[in-house]
Amino acid sequence: MSARDAYPHFQSIATRWKDNDQYGHVNNIDYYSFFDTVINAFLIRQGKLDPVGGEVLGFCAESHCRFLQALSFPDNVDAGLRVSKLGRSSVRYEIGLFAEGSDEPAAEGWFVHVFVDRVDRKPCELPQALRSALSRLLVLDVAEKQA
Repeated sequence: MSARDAYPHFQSIATRWKDNDQYGHVNNIDYYSFFDTVINAFLIRQGKLDPVGGEVLGFCAESHCRFLQALSFPDNVDAGLRVSKLGRSSVRYEIGLFAEGSDEPAAEGWFVHVFVDRVDRKPCELPQALRSALSRLLVLDVAEKQA
C-alpha cells in the first residue's frame, strides 16, 4: 500500500509561476493554500456548503504541515483528503500533497474546521448534506484499525 492509497479523495491543483520562491521550489505558505483548496472545493461541491450565503461557516481552528519533499512549478500537485475526526460541529482533515504521479507525499498535514452559525458565530451542528459528504472520507486511525 502506498501513502497515496490512504486518501479516499483527490484533487489535482496546478502550481503557478508565482508559487516558486527564490530557491526554485514552491514556497511553504502555498502548501497551506493547497490544503485550503482541496478542503473547500470538496465542501462546496460534495457537501453543498455555501460560503457566501449559507447558514454555517467553517473557521480554521488549527493547522499543521510537515514538509518532506520540494514541489515546483510547472508541476501539478495531487492533493489527497481524508477525515480523521467528525464531531458535532468540528472536523479534522488530513491532507497529503503529492507530486503528480508520485506515491510518496511531498507534504502531509492536518487542518481543523469548527463550523459556526453565520449570525452569532457560535459553534453549530454540521448540516446533514455536509456531514454525509464528510462521512464518506472518514477513515479510522491506524491504531484503531490494529486494535
